[in-house]
Amino acid sequence: MTDRSSEPSDAVLAAGCVLWRRSPVDDGLEVCLVHRPKYDDWSHPKGRLKRGEETLAAALREVEEETGYEAAPGAPLTTSHYEVNGRPKQVSYWAAEAVSGAFAPNDEVDLVLWLPPAAARERLTQPRDKDLVDELLALRQV
Repeated sequence: MTDRSSEPSDAVLAAGCVLWRRSPVDDGLEVCLVHRPKYDDWSHPKGRLKRGEETLAAALREVEEETGYEAAPGAPLTTSHYEVNGRPKQVSYWAAEAVSGAFAPNDEVDLVLWLPPAAARERLTQPRDKDLVDELLALRQV
């Protein structure tokens, strides 16, 4: 159960994952990034919680909706807090391993890239998303 008592009542609540896998080529770590044409940005898969939805369930649902991959959740990562259109937004993240699936373009995401961590950091649009890659690496001790 998520404790939302400390969150502003008008906060936009969202959840997502830093999705990773082992490269099919060299077994190195790869991070999945999504391109959202609406914003023309590169980010980690994430989205708003549905009414009554738990944050981890929302994170895994968003990963599957945006990337086509089912994921096995790992450790929680830092929660991001920022403003969007004058409203506070809170995004809870988890590390998650892609276990099965395949990408197909959809309404929100037109491309995904699987990149080594350094390249993923370079491609990400928001600095706060780059920090999540570093956090994943620290957890995995890669």
